[in-house]
Amino acid sequence: MQYEITGAIPLLDEKGNLTQAGYAKRLLPVYDREKVKGGFARLKEWDYYYVGNDRFGVALTIADNSYMGLDSISFLSFGEKPWEVTKSPMRLFPMGKTGLPASSARGITKISGKGYFLNFTVGDGKRHLTAHMADFKDGRPIDIDITLTAEPEESMVICTPFEKEGHFYYNQKINCMRAKGIVEVGGEVYTFEPGESFGVLDWGRGVWTYENTWYWGSASGLAGGVDVGFNIGYGFGDTSAATENMLFYAGKAHKLSKVKFNIPRKKDGKEDYLKPWTFTSDDGRFEMDFVPVLNRASCTDVKLIKSDQNQVFGRFSGTAVLDDGTRVEIRDLMGFAEKVTNKW
Repeated sequence: MQYEITGAIPLLDEKGNLTQAGYAKRLLPVYDREKVKGGFARLKEWDYYYVGNDRFGVALTIADNSYMGLDSISFLSFGEKPWEVTKSPMRLFPMGKTGLPASSARGITKISGKGYFLNFTVGDGKRHLTAHMADFKDGRPIDIDITLTAEPEESMVICTPFEKEGHFYYNQKINCMRAKGIVEVGGEVYTFEPGESFGVLDWGRGVWTYENTWYWGSASGLAGGVDVGFNIGYGFGDTSAATENMLFYAGKAHKLSKVKFNIPRKKDGKEDYLKPWTFTSDDGRFEMDFVPVLNRASCTDVKLIKSDQNQVFGRFSGTAVLDDGTRVEIRDLMGFAEKVTNKW
């Protein structure tokens, strides 16, 4: 049984705990930073966008993790010889001064530093993403100008508590937005067209425990000419009230139960991320094969702070079942699945 939040409520009580754990299909709980009590040094806030099609993609992040800010641009090519470039300047002790909005529905998220800027402007039914970094690929710049429109009526929203007092994670994932724009990198121009290019937003606000691991998968595209996507994940917090697993079909959300990431392993027991994966669900409503194309792997380890990331891009094929029992066949849907371990 998963609890659905169906009305607007304050996200946090006077002690900084969630007023209600569960999921919603719209951003109904109201986030108020002043009610955070779990320690501002542990508050993490970020806006992450991924925009892609079958051939290439771009990821943009602005994050304020209290004692560390992270601004990131990735460009990924899924051609015959896949490649990617990621640059992630860090800022010390932003402590909330980055000023990320309290809602995903409107506002401006922006940051600038030596030789770069990122700007996400949300309003009037669109999301305008612009970015520049002077030294990105082989000493040459990247410039990004993308607009996301046709935001679906429903999305994945979840309120996840941790066992520790005042700790929580509030998250929205918006899949299947249509993308139009250009990226110029290394002297080449890549064009996103809305008939084949889609965007997803990962909007996160929360007070996290020090050490945790998460699994996350996402894809957006078409199945039989209809917009289809999904958000899957687990690994941290108390998910007894709800999981974050959800299907999206023609703008509507369909709630899933538990989904397991079956990552192949090498002989030494370590994950073999570029071998084919499978995904299985406890209710049989999400059964997928995943053929990796590219692993955007990174590991930052400065003793007290560590982030070990494997974000694997590839193609999903299988069957998803909507709430009414309709089976949706998915074939070669481009997306990603990741495992991330943080000490932060």
